[in-house]
Amino acid sequence: MLRTNLLKQKLVAREPVYGLISSIPAPAAIELIAEAGFDFVIIDMEHVLINPETVENMIRTAESYALTPLVRVADLNPKTLLRLLDGGAQGIVLPMIESAESLADSIRACKYHPQGTRSLNAGRPGAFGKHSLAEYIGLANQQIMVVAMIESAEGVRRAAEIAAVPGLDMILEGAADLSQSLGTPWQIDRPEVQQALLASWQAATAAGVPYCAIPRQPGDHERWLARGVNSFVLGDERGIAFRALQARLAATSAEGK
Repeated sequence: MLRTNLLKQKLVAREPVYGLISSIPAPAAIELIAEAGFDFVIIDMEHVLINPETVENMIRTAESYALTPLVRVADLNPKTLLRLLDGGAQGIVLPMIESAESLADSIRACKYHPQGTRSLNAGRPGAFGKHSLAEYIGLANQQIMVVAMIESAEGVRRAAEIAAVPGLDMILEGAADLSQSLGTPWQIDRPEVQQALLASWQAATAAGVPYCAIPRQPGDHERWLARGVNSFVLGDERGIAFRALQARLAATSAEGK
């Protein structure tokens, strides 16, 4: 049965929220993130090879912890969005959004009538038809989130148009791909990249849409907090695990010298 979207609830209340990208395709990864105390998880299907059954089990695991499960898709295919939502995803993260039109099409694919054209089905989220399907449709339209990633020069240029699309719940920055789009791959501290991030934040703020930042450099978190941002993604569990393992090995090796 579709759960209350606690992330959406906290965003409305302007509470601070912290999420993590899950790049390890296993329910155990979701357990680690949930037990660590995060508010939401973004299951990554854009950069990770993962089968649908595993995604559904990762969503189930998140549900058991009251951890809001979002899924980042590899493309904007409406059928992909449909199956993930029918599998229980409480939100979809759309990569590389560069126009209001493509975002509006994706939002319609994620919403039932009258807000969209999502195909009707009483699967997991609809409790297999246990309750009124008509009531479920209204609930789903309220609870499902759509998150747009602005991560290109064109996306930044059209950020105001993108942020103004009805039904958009959050904008997530993408400094890595943005830096590449601006001709400075992974040089995310360059002034032009930082200015582009600020431009997308300003567009979101003007439209009343929550903005989610990804702190990477010392002081980033404090700077975004000072701007009024209270939604953050703190990287991915794969990278965090790698750096922790690397540091542990280095520290232990140093002790033996």
